[in-house]
Amino acid sequence: MWMLRPRYISLLLTSSALIFGGDHYARAQSVPSSSDTGSSTVTPAHHPIRGSMRGAKQVHVITNSNARVTAGKPEVLTVSHTRRAISHNSENVIGKKELAQQVPGQNVLKAVGQLPGVSYSSTDPLGIDTWGASVYMRGFFMNQLGVTLDGVPLNDQTYTTTNGLNIANAWISDDISRVSVSQGAGAVDLPSNTNLGGTMQFFTADPKEKAGATVSQGFGSYAMKRTYVRVDSGKLNKTGTRFYVAYSRDFEKKYDADSPDFMQQVNAKLVQPIGEESKMTAFFNWNNAEVYGYLDKSLGSLQKYGWRQELLYPNYAQAYSYAEGNYPSGWNSLTSGNYTQLYDAGQSTQDYIGGINFDLKLAKNLRWKTTLYAHRDLSNATYSAPGTYSPGTGAPLSEQVWMNREMREGFNTYFEYKIGNHTINTGAWYENNSSSALTDYFNEPALGHGAPLSTTGPYTTYGQAFATGWAYKWSTNTFQYHVMDTWRILPNFTATYGFKSMLQTTAGGDYAYDPTGNYSGLTNPGPTGSMTSAAAFLPAVNLDWRFLPGHELYFDFAENMRPYSASPYASANEPGPWMVQTQSQFNQLKKTLTPERDFTYVLGYRYSSRLLTAGIDGYHSDNYNRLISAASGIGGSDQSASFINSKHASQWGMDAVLTITPVKGLAITNSVSYNHFAYAANVPICLTSATTGCHNLRGKKMDGYPSVMYKANLSYTWHKASAYLDVNYYSKRQYSLLNDTHVPAYWLANLGASYHFGKVGFLHNVTASFTVYNLFNAKYISMMGENGFPASGDMQSIERGAVREYFGTIKAEY
Repeated sequence: MWMLRPRYISLLLTSSALIFGGDHYARAQSVPSSSDTGSSTVTPAHHPIRGSMRGAKQVHVITNSNARVTAGKPEVLTVSHTRRAISHNSENVIGKKELAQQVPGQNVLKAVGQLPGVSYSSTDPLGIDTWGASVYMRGFFMNQLGVTLDGVPLNDQTYTTTNGLNIANAWISDDISRVSVSQGAGAVDLPSNTNLGGTMQFFTADPKEKAGATVSQGFGSYAMKRTYVRVDSGKLNKTGTRFYVAYSRDFEKKYDADSPDFMQQVNAKLVQPIGEESKMTAFFNWNNAEVYGYLDKSLGSLQKYGWRQELLYPNYAQAYSYAEGNYPSGWNSLTSGNYTQLYDAGQSTQDYIGGINFDLKLAKNLRWKTTLYAHRDLSNATYSAPGTYSPGTGAPLSEQVWMNREMREGFNTYFEYKIGNHTINTGAWYENNSSSALTDYFNEPALGHGAPLSTTGPYTTYGQAFATGWAYKWSTNTFQYHVMDTWRILPNFTATYGFKSMLQTTAGGDYAYDPTGNYSGLTNPGPTGSMTSAAAFLPAVNLDWRFLPGHELYFDFAENMRPYSASPYASANEPGPWMVQTQSQFNQLKKTLTPERDFTYVLGYRYSSRLLTAGIDGYHSDNYNRLISAASGIGGSDQSASFINSKHASQWGMDAVLTITPVKGLAITNSVSYNHFAYAANVPICLTSATTGCHNLRGKKMDGYPSVMYKANLSYTWHKASAYLDVNYYSKRQYSLLNDTHVPAYWLANLGASYHFGKVGFLHNVTASFTVYNLFNAKYISMMGENGFPASGDMQSIERGAVREYFGTIKAEY
């Protein structure tokens, strides 16, 4: 074994006893990923990384685990992947070990949800139903975070968005090698128009250098079946060209109905080395999801009818009778009324996303990196609409379909130049997004005269749409420029500072509406026009001081801006200026409204040793002009939302985490988080129904996010066997804007085990895994606010979390 110089030994101790999975490891894109090689290396020479407002040393990955020192090249240390990822600075990395604790095919956001300060919930265990999945990070919702996949901006993670793509639909989870999560101020060079309070960067696995295939088959409760196949080409020529193609197919039924959830994906990636220190990668993903959703519930319906209420599918006769008015009399006392139980609801989506990355060494100290990408989204979200007559058939109900479309194209490019103790990074990002959103109504058949429409389409079986509630189109152009410098002032003290400028213009608006108001409540043409969001100077500063071996102190500050959202009327989860009902209101907003700006500060300390790692973060954020909406009802003319500028909100909080490894193979992690979010301005909210008069938003807490979270994870590996147990606690979550209703606290536990058989016949790396989701069968509310949050009182906008379910998977390679 070759020897490291003393200063480099000190560096490794300071970083932690384990380097694998550190946050800058996640950013090394110029060399093959360790996710497929089983080894990683650390380069002692300083090299700040793109996308990082940090001062750590660059981490390289090599494919030869027996690396040696060669003349003219930096020394490297090979580290085996035996422990979990270690956090550094204000970033966390979810490595291969943490991802392996997921059920194969599960939404990778579930792994992100295990981090302190992050709240993840999903209605179904796999997270296929993106309508029922959500993520909050330190008081910021998932449409307020910067999210990328191999440098491609995914932006807004909410469903029915006109500005993004959920990671579950962007790449097969088996082929995601790592996730880098910044819960601080984020990076100035990250391409995003949604980044206010943190970032999530997902990295795809590289093709393997040896030809082969990977197959896994999963089974589970409620007819769950999951198939995954991947074929690797291996090196095709002397230059190192290689690629893989993978396919996954997920199917599950709901735990309280026969409705199916189905999703299939194909992704492919090509790596082409260019010389010794440059490369080109190309990737593509196609996703098709056909999901029967879960019934949206209210607090009142849960109390009156219990936890097992669900959509009526496939009982069309009962839904037909209910639509005729023969529903239980108790429904009249609920906020959901005749929408308390619907025939069906769900979603049908198709997404195409692809890109090309160039990482080129132009000179000794100069690199040029560029990403070209395109994304196409076709999404339909549906409700059966009881009481909305189908004129073509005479049926007392119809199918309401929200149709959202996106076509995003863009590029991100930057130069990185090293001079002395400085690394200067400067570049630009541009994106054009042509998007649209509309709501149409389609005929359902008269009883006994044909099969009802499928919630996943087609919808024109009994004629074209007979009514359009509203229809919008927009064109959005986003430009961002950044410059930053990483200055290694001392060997153990680094300052990274810079700024970004952002300019975004959105033009368009309403082009069709229902003048009667019967199908939307919109009795005037919606507004049209352009809105521009601009900020010339959004600064960011990070200081990183490793003052003693194993001890690290860091500080983060950034100012961020979120441009206006292109959102239609009644867009409860994505408030924007186009959702107002009249042109005059929109014109007034153009004069008075300013984009949201947030100022975020983080101060943290971490300690790392062989036996334990510990950290504590304190943070504060001032949020100016955050737009929110107050919703009521669900579907059709019953749905409406108020547009509110909260003006000023303030939050502060802390996260503390401790991981101990008392014996080989055993790791115990505990974390606790506290967040205090309160609106700080006098904003009147006037109610016309449940409570009369006007109330003040000042002092009210944010809805949907728990103030206290506790998370524990115990994992143990013994020879070829491993097991884990994770337990999460979420305190109560406010439901209404005025905080007069809330969702109770709950505990959720999951248990998993796996065994690695190794070589079995002609198969290699044969592994069997078993997982129990919701181990103690807790009854809890997972998603809330999917239809928006009420201003006061109750609303049909919460979903129950899944019951206890079992999953097993066999995986093999050859």
